[in-house]
Amino acid sequence: MKKIFIYIIGIISLIGIHSCNSLDLSPIDYFGSGNYWQNESQVSSFMIGLHSQLRNQYQYLFLLGEARGETLKNGTSSQNTSLDYSSPIKNNAFTNAATGVSNWCGFYGPILDVNLFINEVENNCKFLPTADKNYFLGQAYGLRAFYYFLLYRTYGGVPIVTDPKVMNGVTNAKDLYVKRNTAKETMDFIKSDIDKSIADFGTNTTINGNKSQWSLDASLMLKGQVYLWSGKVTTDDQKPAANNADIQTAKSALLSITGFSLLPNFKSVIPQKGNNEIIFALRFADGEASNWANLFLYQDAVFINQVYGRNGKLISNDTLNLKSTGLQRHEYKNEFWQSYDSTDTRRDATFLEYYNKSGQLIGSVMKKFIGIINSTNNRVYVDDIPVFRYAETLLMLAECENMLGNDPSPYINQIRQRAYGANWDPAKYGYTNQGFAQNELAILHEYDKEFVGEGQRWFDVYRMHDASGNSLAFSSSANYPATSPILQSSESYMLLWPIDVNTLNGNPLLTQNPGY
Repeated sequence: MKKIFIYIIGIISLIGIHSCNSLDLSPIDYFGSGNYWQNESQVSSFMIGLHSQLRNQYQYLFLLGEARGETLKNGTSSQNTSLDYSSPIKNNAFTNAATGVSNWCGFYGPILDVNLFINEVENNCKFLPTADKNYFLGQAYGLRAFYYFLLYRTYGGVPIVTDPKVMNGVTNAKDLYVKRNTAKETMDFIKSDIDKSIADFGTNTTINGNKSQWSLDASLMLKGQVYLWSGKVTTDDQKPAANNADIQTAKSALLSITGFSLLPNFKSVIPQKGNNEIIFALRFADGEASNWANLFLYQDAVFINQVYGRNGKLISNDTLNLKSTGLQRHEYKNEFWQSYDSTDTRRDATFLEYYNKSGQLIGSVMKKFIGIINSTNNRVYVDDIPVFRYAETLLMLAECENMLGNDPSPYINQIRQRAYGANWDPAKYGYTNQGFAQNELAILHEYDKEFVGEGQRWFDVYRMHDASGNSLAFSSSANYPATSPILQSSESYMLLWPIDVNTLNGNPLLTQNPGY
């Protein structure tokens, strides 16, 4: 079986070279040599390389989509280790000098490669059968829309680059400068790419790589996300359409996703690669690539024989069999752990908590994504990271129904029933329609508990809103603890990230986001 990390020469070079402007449009000269784009195997290898690039960027899905959602501690962990990205990301302390990430998170390098792929497959790969050509283009347009949607939710309007300029003989730096498009232009472009992707896939529902390659269902999920966002969030000149038209489009796209289902046991979702709940995931494998779950775990020296378990006994062994590979650099807040009901199976499937001798909660470690013990008896962190799974489909449909004035509880209760498992009691744990504002909070809290570590919390709390249309980022009820909001009303500009000074200085056509 081909490994997803296979790269063609061009992709390796594009990753490693930095050019003179902020978009990383890197000059290369060997694509014109005629030794590539000659057969379908090369096209397929390039597509595998594009997915490998996305996997290499996966930490940004967490940093952009979750880390600033304030379910995570900042500063020092309960194990007295220094926590990564504490400021300005985890504590939402952004300034024009403290941006948290730089150079558009490095996304324009992969975007350039997708542009090259689209250009070659559309114009030069005459050897491809029509069905194969369309499938490859469906993947490429979906991937490009995914990158731009990450950028849009982070920065608002961004430079739209659709051609591999340096491949076409443009080498003058000033000719490579690109201004920021407006928010509406960016959103319209994302929607256009999604429509192209879905049209190119047609009825082809093939999912390659054990759910690790882009597919029609991934594009439908992305369409649901994008239209739900555009139907709820105003960004500069991009405003929700009248009469909830975008929400209806999101709902229609999500209802088009068929053939998936919730696994009966939440605990099985991550370890069972490519299962029936997974729609698209980033692949990790022993000997190929590992995720960073070890940074959410414990160090033996400050954990074993130092803390106590739920049973009041001293933890005297390597409880999770980490084999000394853990090092806590990310930790979730105690208030977030305490928000779970004790009979919610997601809590113990996600976290291992620990106490002091008096039985007081000290902290927890996230034990999702911890992988396997391999054939050499080593702990390897090779669980796939879901990008889209069916549980999100259901909660987005709940969100759509709530926006449309309908009852979202049937979708919420599908999630809750699986979460409580054998403990499920509709009278005790079932949700009933309580009006827009309470419904929105209930849906958000299900997102929170369901998708820990999957890069969603910040995007969810940003997108969702109260009865007045204000983002739940400004609501104390949406935060942990529920005593103050993530952002004050005077900090509304901080919904978008600042652009780092090096990127601004590298391209004189760029402008900073207002407020910074």
